[in-house]
Amino acid sequence: MSDHPLTNASGLTEIQFLATYDADAYEHPSVTVDMLIFTVMDLEQNNYRKLPQKSLQLLLIKRGEHPYLGQWALPGGFVAVDESIEDAARRELYSETNIEDLYMEQLFTWGAVHRDPRTRVISCSYMALVDRTTLDVRAGDDATDAAWFDVSYTIEAEHTTTTEQGTETEKRVRIKLQNEQQTLSAVVRIVESVQGRVRKLSREIVESEGIAFDHSIMIEYAIERLRGKAEYTDIVFNLMPPLFTLSELQRVYEIILGKELLAAAFRRKMADAVTETDEYTKDAGHRPSKLYRYNPEWSHR
Repeated sequence: MSDHPLTNASGLTEIQFLATYDADAYEHPSVTVDMLIFTVMDLEQNNYRKLPQKSLQLLLIKRGEHPYLGQWALPGGFVAVDESIEDAARRELYSETNIEDLYMEQLFTWGAVHRDPRTRVISCSYMALVDRTTLDVRAGDDATDAAWFDVSYTIEAEHTTTTEQGTETEKRVRIKLQNEQQTLSAVVRIVESVQGRVRKLSREIVESEGIAFDHSIMIEYAIERLRGKAEYTDIVFNLMPPLFTLSELQRVYEIILGKELLAAAFRRKMADAVTETDEYTKDAGHRPSKLYRYNPEWSHR
């Protein structure tokens, strides 16, 4: 091995190159973080004898500054030059919603050129599933409000066409976000083209009401990913309290997956994922049910 340091075509060593490097030779895009915090909560109902219905909910903040002043957005903000992306995500989540010490998974990086009207912005999104009852959500920083919204995901149209090169599938998904005060909505157009082994996927907003930036695309993508992860990971148990019934667990899976499940098949699938306890529900109005807890040694095969 040579004792002489490597030099580039200009005859510079790495130390010399870095000493003269011009950091302004290229334009600097800004980097932001956006967080998708999901939960599943009981819906209010008048008949106490019925098991409570549940809904998938998403945490949003109301923007207190331009652009999109007064519209609702995912919690998030700009990454400082001296912090990691993950640290920025935790800082922004706490400053805007008062939530801290939350485990989040990196979801996707969004880099459409004109996705932010202020400047060139690349955003890294994170996703988390939480038990909402453990959180004390309060708006802060440049958010004028923070609130949970019921989420619905509806495929309004889907069709596939065959071309000379392969196939193209177009799908239109309506995202509806609703609480007692207001309703937000958007339609996302998803086009997937397959040519041999090459697969291209694009998303665009074709309709939006009250949702800032391109966050409806992030929400649509997150729901798809959440459904996929529910099938092969234990992520859903992040939504559950320490003790729960199998019916409650099944209902949460049904809310996430957007479909009904056969009770017998579901219980077989969950047999190793849960541990039976000696405790029962004490709810008035219906028969006590056996309570279970998550088995941390379980994993999908």
